[in-house]
Amino acid sequence: MSKELKNASEQYLGALEQELRSVLNAGPGSPDTFYGMMHYHMGWVDERLQPFQVSSGKQIRPLLCLLCCTASGGRWQQALPAAAAIELLHNFSLIHDDIEDASDTRRGRTTLWKIWGIEQAINSGDSMFAIAHLAMNRLIERQVEAATVVSALRRFDETCVHLTQGQHADMSFETRQQVSVDDYLAMITGKTAILLSLCAELGALIGGADAHKTAHFAAFGLQLGLAFQVQDDILGIWGDESVTGKSAATDVTTRKKTLPILYGLEKSESLRKLYALPENSEDFVRQVVAILDSCGAKTYASEAALAYSESALSHLEAAQPTGEAGEALRQLADMLLRRNS
Repeated sequence: MSKELKNASEQYLGALEQELRSVLNAGPGSPDTFYGMMHYHMGWVDERLQPFQVSSGKQIRPLLCLLCCTASGGRWQQALPAAAAIELLHNFSLIHDDIEDASDTRRGRTTLWKIWGIEQAINSGDSMFAIAHLAMNRLIERQVEAATVVSALRRFDETCVHLTQGQHADMSFETRQQVSVDDYLAMITGKTAILLSLCAELGALIGGADAHKTAHFAAFGLQLGLAFQVQDDILGIWGDESVTGKSAATDVTTRKKTLPILYGLEKSESLRKLYALPENSEDFVRQVVAILDSCGAKTYASEAALAYSESALSHLEAAQPTGEAGEALRQLADMLLRRNS
């Protein structure tokens, strides 16, 4: 991580943690079960609701929001409530995703629903969703103009609808026989890219950017999210297992509908016939990857990732980010667009 991005991360994320703990009522002493379940998901307590701390990760989404605020000429402290709301919105979606996907673990720990049950976990996710909205209202306490707060709340709610539409599409793909590349791109736009777009847009809006620059920041986030997801799809098949930490065969054996696979299914009758068979042997994986290579699926996906990356960087420059925060934004984009894990 380069100097400007490292400095920004160290400065911003500590304050973000304090804001999140304040919003989620994480004071001294053990929380009650209502808040304790949310604290558990955030990594602050263990199953007995005793103090505990796991890595919160890079927290790219709120960091992007705060950087865009500063790079637009604003004070990042004013955007903290929005950054916290974004992180809570993301985590609410993870709680519900774990239920919908029947996932037993999240970040190396047992998921919420496996400990407290599906009904309570749904309620905990709903609570976090509501609290995310309350967090947005704290922008007023940071002296953000009322008109800006109203605009930010509207964009936040519109994004919530897009996120659930993306999740609806993703779940429907599991039972649909026919899913096109265009269907998939629409899904990842709603489920992944739209939230990164909101991060950049809210940061610019709160930072005082004009409508033209704010639109470019939003487009930067959107294209960045698309590039990130397509790269993830490529790594899910051709990535180095020692670097990615997961088997490169997983996306094939689970028959996950990713961009390279959907492209291959559209182009190759052999792949369609192979996918109609029930087995998932090592030979199946080898044959699938061989067909994907022969029909140019990796090349297609790589070119798509490159196009999204170039578009993201073009919009970022058009937004004219300033100062060290602007340089940190460029470094963050470079880190995300050139990753191998």
